[in-house]
Amino acid sequence: MPIRTLATILLAALPFLASAETINCRVVGVHDGDTLTCLTAAKQQFKVRLAEIDTPESKQPYGTRAQQSLAGMVFGKDVRLETQDTDRYGRKVARVYAGSTDVNAEQVRQGAAWVYRQYLKDRSLLSLEDEAKQAKRGLWALPESERTPPWEWRRAARDGRHQARDTDDEAPAQPAKRPTSFSQFGEGANVGGSSAFSCSTLKSCKQMSSCAEAKFQLQQCHNYRIDGDGDGVPCEAICR
Repeated sequence: MPIRTLATILLAALPFLASAETINCRVVGVHDGDTLTCLTAAKQQFKVRLAEIDTPESKQPYGTRAQQSLAGMVFGKDVRLETQDTDRYGRKVARVYAGSTDVNAEQVRQGAAWVYRQYLKDRSLLSLEDEAKQAKRGLWALPESERTPPWEWRRAARDGRHQARDTDDEAPAQPAKRPTSFSQFGEGANVGGSSAFSCSTLKSCKQMSSCAEAKFQLQQCHNYRIDGDGDGVPCEAICR
């Protein structure tokens, strides 16, 4: 290969090489189905956007369930990030691995995410999406009218804001999502006016002092593990 050609290839690859890295960290916050916060051993905290997938926004059908799906796989756990880029909001765009689980792929397989075709690199995700569709898993079990891809939903929401304001002010291509987040930081004790309970530790039902604490853990700390049947009643042995 001519030296000039090789140099051209290397120069073209530099932006990717500069942004790609492997990071080990602990997930301390889950903000929606494709965004989390990680904390390294060196106490560096940053947000991560799951690469190549897009989950329903929090106000869309299945948005909360997609967040719960991600939290169940990674919240409070050590993960490995294979970063691909940094987006306009400063988030690291990455494939996330919890042990042997490819979290990005698992979100698609469970029907909690669409493949984000605009940024797709791993085409095997398309097969997982087709599989989820055929099996009617997750969001694919919803009526078609409720299955609006999030990028289309964001565009419609953005256009609606422009019409309401009657202005040409620029809006971001991907507005910041504002779901209730799972977090060990920033939403600790004294949430919702209660000074008796804390979100510093997600407890099991056996550790609850009362039904009130169980409800606090579910509603304020988003400890969905204590609501196994998803009916909104935590720790049913004490909250009958």
